[in-house]
Amino acid sequence: MAAGATQVEHGHEHPEGVFHQFENIDQQNESYIVGMWTFLVTEVMFFGPLFLAYILYRWQFQEYFWRTHKLLNIWLGGANTLILLFSSFTMAMGVHFAMKKDSRRQIAFLGITALCGVAFLVIKLAFEWPSKFAHHLYPGPNFAWPPHDGYDQATLALLRDVPSGAAEMFFSLYFGITGLHGIHVLVGVLCIGTIIVMKFLKFPQVEPYIPTEMVGLYWHFVDLVWIFLYPLFYLMPR
Repeated sequence: MAAGATQVEHGHEHPEGVFHQFENIDQQNESYIVGMWTFLVTEVMFFGPLFLAYILYRWQFQEYFWRTHKLLNIWLGGANTLILLFSSFTMAMGVHFAMKKDSRRQIAFLGITALCGVAFLVIKLAFEWPSKFAHHLYPGPNFAWPPHDGYDQATLALLRDVPSGAAEMFFSLYFGITGLHGIHVLVGVLCIGTIIVMKFLKFPQVEPYIPTEMVGLYWHFVDLVWIFLYPLFYLMPR
């Protein structure tokens, strides 16, 4: 048997690290990349109808949406935007060092990326959303409109003529889309954490750089979605 080849039960040889259904490592890696991009296309189709619903309702209630968005905290949203932008850099560095087979730096940058994801969720769940729940600004039978306290008088004056239905629609889209995005961030953190643990324990499945690159593509997609969400909800022009 030639060096670097592995004999398997189906009776033919293939390079080490290449599964039997592939001819070589390039074909195997290409299939991974095509599969991942196909998955990301389905994710775009998943978010697409939600963005379309946002566009239609904002077009219909432009003035009311603009007034209601004043209740969102632009600084917390901005902090989360900076966190995810930085995490895209650290994720790219993690992939870079995976390709260089520098496990120590790969694990370090992936760890920073995962911490950024956790920080994003903490800001969202511990600081931003609780204020909305405290004022009953969430869709459902307990939705209370307009808010009577907790905001400056100028903001409350803007909200006085906003119909309850338009405000509830705004917060339905806000919680629906940002909540779905938050679930994707959580999944990304779990995937990155899995790569870190497997790399630390020296699992052979994560020795190639491809698994890290696949997770990196997913993470960049999650970051890109937020790049659209931040201006759509927090920086809405009149």
